[in-house]
Amino acid sequence: MNPRSAATADRLPPAATPVAIALGSNLGDRRRLLEAAIEALEPLLADLRVSTFYDTAPVGVAPQPRFLNAAASGTTRLPARDLLDRLLAIEAAAGRTRPHEGAARTLDLDLILYGGCVIDEPGLVVPHPRFRDRLFVLEPLAEVAPDAVDPVTGLTVRALRDRARTADAGC
Repeated sequence: MNPRSAATADRLPPAATPVAIALGSNLGDRRRLLEAAIEALEPLLADLRVSTFYDTAPVGVAPQPRFLNAAASGTTRLPARDLLDRLLAIEAAAGRTRPHEGAARTLDLDLILYGGCVIDEPGLVVPHPRFRDRLFVLEPLAEVAPDAVDPVTGLTVRALRDRARTADAGC
C-alpha cells in the first residue's frame, strides 16, 4: 500500500458493529421514558429495530413497581466504551439515579451484545453477564435480533430464549 492509500484508509470510518440493547423503566411514565430513550438511540444506531414493550414483574430485586421492558438492535460505528458512555448519558438525562444496587429506576439501558466481542473491563462487561437467564430481556430481544449470537455460548438469542422459557416452566 502506498502512503497516499494508507492515509485514505486511516480516514475511513470503522466497520459498523451489530449491537443489542435492553431497555427498562419502572418509575415515572415508563412508556414515555422508553420512547424518549429510543429517540435518543436513533443517532447512535443505524438500522434501529425496536421490540414491542413488555410489562414485567421485577426479578431479583426488593419489592418495587413493575417494569416496562423492550430491546433495540442496530449497528454502530462507536467503540463499545463510547456507546456505553452514551447509554449512561441517556439514563442520566431521564433522571436515573443509583442510590443502591437493584434500586427502582426511571430508565435502564444495558449493552447486551456488541458484535461477537467479549469484553471484561472495569464498568463494561459484554455480553451482559445475566442476560441469558432473563426472559424480560430475551423475549423482546428475540423479536428484533433472533439470530444474534452470544459469543460466550455460541447460541442464538432465539435458542437462549427457548432455553430460558423451558427453565422458567420447570421442565
